[in-house]
Amino acid sequence: MSYITKSPWVIHYDGSSCNGCDIEVLACLMPMYDVERFGIINTGNPKHADVFLVTGSVNEQNKNVVKQIYEQMPEPKVVVAIGICACNGGIFKECYNILGGVDTVIPVDAYVPGCAARPEAIIDAVVTGLGILEQKRQALANGELLKEPEPEAAVAAPEEAAEEGKEEA
Repeated sequence: MSYITKSPWVIHYDGSSCNGCDIEVLACLMPMYDVERFGIINTGNPKHADVFLVTGSVNEQNKNVVKQIYEQMPEPKVVVAIGICACNGGIFKECYNILGGVDTVIPVDAYVPGCAARPEAIIDAVVTGLGILEQKRQALANGELLKEPEPEAAVAAPEEAAEEGKEEA
């Protein structure tokens, strides 16, 4: 992580979760897990954020809010979907008002499956996201257009992992 030149700031948004993943995100900020040791700071302003942490699934009521927060963030930016609900809709996937995971509205760079996602997994995904953020910074500095991360760089979404297992069988 020596490539980091400034403290990455994260913004957290709860889409429509049960708050289980939100509690785990907050646990990451507490002394036991202490994500600040990586220089990560929580902010409430998307214009200052580098990493967008989203918990819960996306529905008709919050899809515009998620898009708006994402669009207000400066380039380069990274999105981390935390919890199975943010990855694919989770147990609420079949509900009439649920559109699905965060990736139905904005591009996602890293997925943290689980119900509720463990703080260790959240920290791992954020650190993975910082590597992706650095790749995007270099691409931006070189004048390249920003593109979606390579599948190897992002943590596999649960649905993708299940589909790969079916193809191999």
